Amino acid sequence: MYFLGIDLGTSSVKVLAINDNNEIAGDVTREYPVYFPQDKWAQQDPADWWKQTVLAIKELIHDLNIPGDQVRAISFSGQMHGLVALGAQNEVLTPAILWCDQRTQMECDEITAFFGQEKLSIYTGNKALTGFTAPKILWVKKNLPEVFAKTRHILLPKDYIRLMLTGGYATDVSDASGMLLLDVKNRRWSQEMLGFLEIKEEQLPKLYESYEVTGVVTEQVKIELGLEGEILVVGGAGDQAAGAIGTGTVEDGIVSVTLGTSGVVFAAHEFFAVDEKNRLHAFCHANGKYHSMGVMLSAASCLKWWAETIHPGIGFDTLLEEAEKAEFDSSRLVFLPYLMGERTPYSDPDAKGCFIGMTATTTRGHMTRAVLEGVAFGLYDSLKILEELKVPIKQVRVIGGGARSALWKQILADVFSLEIQEINTNLGGALGAAILAAVGAKRYATVDEGCRAMIKVINRITPIYENVEKYKSIYPLYVDLYADLKKWFEKSAIS
Repeated sequence: MYFLGIDLGTSSVKVLAINDNNEIAGDVTREYPVYFPQDKWAQQDPADWWKQTVLAIKELIHDLNIPGDQVRAISFSGQMHGLVALGAQNEVLTPAILWCDQRTQMECDEITAFFGQEKLSIYTGNKALTGFTAPKILWVKKNLPEVFAKTRHILLPKDYIRLMLTGGYATDVSDASGMLLLDVKNRRWSQEMLGFLEIKEEQLPKLYESYEVTGVVTEQVKIELGLEGEILVVGGAGDQAAGAIGTGTVEDGIVSVTLGTSGVVFAAHEFFAVDEKNRLHAFCHANGKYHSMGVMLSAASCLKWWAETIHPGIGFDTLLEEAEKAEFDSSRLVFLPYLMGERTPYSDPDAKGCFIGMTATTTRGHMTRAVLEGVAFGLYDSLKILEELKVPIKQVRVIGGGARSALWKQILADVFSLEIQEINTNLGGALGAAILAAVGAKRYATVDEGCRAMIKVINRITPIYENVEKYKSIYPLYVDLYADLKKWFEKSAIS
């Protein structure tokens, strides 16, 4: 039997299959466009998602020569926060407004002003951000009242694919956590938020845990896909929770760090935890527990900027070799990685990137190393907040494009003073979704069991004591710099 994971991303959909032997059988990726009709707007056509998902499933089944009756279950990983507004006949009423759309700052301010941050945190576990779904609903209500009046169903992106597969309206609590509509602590819709937006609970999808069966594939869709028999459709998860399943970040003490364009620090834990300043996202996890998540807006993109914009033609390998040869700069050169503003821990769109501490002896190697260290310090900010929340941290699993750099992984181990683990796969969300499908089909008894079967640690990087002690003295300087430069950031944004 095979279990399929559908990873509906921002620019493409990946469909991955695992089999009864705990093996990844293969995967297929299909792309679709993002539309930017106005400044700060980002939209997609849900029909594109469905078309490319169908093509990807059919291609994967063909490539792997999977018999039509050998697909047992399907689940999802999905780009979070997006608003899909449907009418009475499931017609799409307006283009899907994506997570990266920034048009709703006024709506975020309105929500925060109405509730106050303390009550908003009690009701939803989070603060109002432009990426979240509730501000998008409020924007539609104010700017597209005819669409708001016709809206009968509100879905997240992956749940539109579920609707097309099953004909049912459902979501999972991990993805719903990013809507600012969920009472995260109690894993139910927030009646306070629904009342404020003037929407009814029946307009929202039914809530499930990520590993629960939400329906079966319809006969019509099975014919279209060339499949037979009962095919279960399982809850799935938001992309970050599914990605954490795909790295085995399900047990207390394991933290995953994503060194992608942005940086994500993700910790699973048994208890619900909210930091008083809402610096971390507090979400339901896909294994029935909870997770905390910090996001820095520029991580591997800092190295990409340094290599491609500042040093075009030099190449990443050369720059990293120079950085490895560069000793700790005696001037304690520090790089602030705020090239796109920052979210955790400051939530400051005006913050800027900068080098502090250059001298006549500073080399390009020192500066490249400072970029790597600055990103590591930014990720460490989130780890420090997790420590404040009493979340156990014993080991860190690193994924993403930046994880290809051995030097960067060693710097992370030294800054964190923790063991860094490399795992046997980098397929993240798609693999996490496939594991959830297998759990829903009872191939695995629990999500944790599925992770243990599929995900193995293949390398461990231990901290170098001498470096740990040096970074302990540099990190406080990094922290102080933001406070010292905040007024300048604000003034430069105004000018």
